[in-house]
Amino acid sequence: MTKSVPSLERRQRERVQTRQKILDAARRMFVQRGYDATTMRAIAAKIGYTPTAIYHHFEDKEALVAELSALDFRAFAQALQDIGAVADPVERLRRTGRAYVAFGVANPMHYQFLFMTRRPKGRPKGAGQGDPGEDAYGFLRQTCADAIAAGRLRPEFADADEVAQIAWGAMHGLVALHIAKVDDPWIHWRDVSETAGKACDALIRGLVREPEA
Repeated sequence: MTKSVPSLERRQRERVQTRQKILDAARRMFVQRGYDATTMRAIAAKIGYTPTAIYHHFEDKEALVAELSALDFRAFAQALQDIGAVADPVERLRRTGRAYVAFGVANPMHYQFLFMTRRPKGRPKGAGQGDPGEDAYGFLRQTCADAIAAGRLRPEFADADEVAQIAWGAMHGLVALHIAKVDDPWIHWRDVSETAGKACDALIRGLVREPEA
C-alpha cells in the first residue's frame, strides 16, 4: 500500500522543521560555548533528540558548521545584493559599512556565528571557493581595491587588504559593542544606525584623497 501524498508532504515538512531546530540550536551553542566545546551529542540533547537522530540530518559537526555558514552568509549576502551594482567604489564602501551594521543589529546570533565565533583550524568540508567568510571579505576587499585603482584614496592607503581591515574593524567594533553591551545602563548609548552612518562618513573622509585645487 503506497503512502498518500499528504503523508509524504507532512513527513517532508517535519524533516525540514527538525533540521531547522538542529541548526538554530547549533548556532546558539557554537556562539555561547565555542566550536570545540559543542558536540553533536550536546546539540541533540538540547533539542531532545538522540545522537543517532541528529546524524540522519548531518554527517558530522563539520557538515553542520558548513551548512550554518552557508545559510547565514546567504542572509548577509541578501543585505548586500543591491550594493554590488553601485559603480562608485567609495559610495559602495560607505553603503557596505551601513549594511554590515544593520545586518548585525538585526541578526545578532547569525552575526556572532559568522564573525565572532572561532572555527576549527582545518577547513570544513566543502570550503574553499565560495567559502562564506572568504566571500564576505572578498567583497569588501574588492571594493577597496576598486577605490585604490580609481585613485580615490589617499596615497598612504594603497594596500587593499589593509584598507578592508580598517573598514571592517571599525564597523565590527560598533556591532560587537551593541550586541554585548547595549543593555548596560551605565553608558548612554546612541542609536546604533545613526552612529554607524556617522562612523562610515568619518572613515570615508579619512580615506578619500582630497580633490586637487
